[in-house]
Amino acid sequence: MKHIAKSVIRFSNGLDRLATVMAGVALVILVGAVMLQVLARYVFNQPPAYTEELARYAMIWAGLMGATISFKRRFDPALFTGEGSRNALLGFAAALMRSAVVLIYLLPILWYVFYGPNMNPARGFLLRHSRTMADALPFSTFWVAVAVPIMIVFILVHLAARWCGDDGVPPADSDAT
Repeated sequence: MKHIAKSVIRFSNGLDRLATVMAGVALVILVGAVMLQVLARYVFNQPPAYTEELARYAMIWAGLMGATISFKRRFDPALFTGEGSRNALLGFAAALMRSAVVLIYLLPILWYVFYGPNMNPARGFLLRHSRTMADALPFSTFWVAVAVPIMIVFILVHLAARWCGDDGVPPADSDAT
């Protein structure tokens, strides 16, 4: 059982590193697009049409990946953690409540990513976006919308790692668990 817990924590750490890279890339794209927009608008008086849209999509990816990083490292808000309490039952109840809130919030969203009303997959969030093109960029908005289920799956893995004893502190090197 301890081996499974370590494997889950190691997998969660790997996803955290991946989310960190993805959020960093999205932030670089966001800043680059905004800088290009400002430069083109105020220096050349002719801004490209795609910069605002690119910045918006990069902001979505950076925000959603940042949410997973925040959850993993326990920067998410908690009214009561139970830490410092002398009552172990109270600490357990607080952890159980935090887990329930995460599951109650994320699982329905994950469901509607794939299924629409009346369990119709054609009306699900991702399938609807697969048929929608970006206004100024040559790709489907599916590539923006897919950030939502990725974020949810990452957070659910991080939640499982919490249940396995993960303290939320990222390892200092790649060999640590």
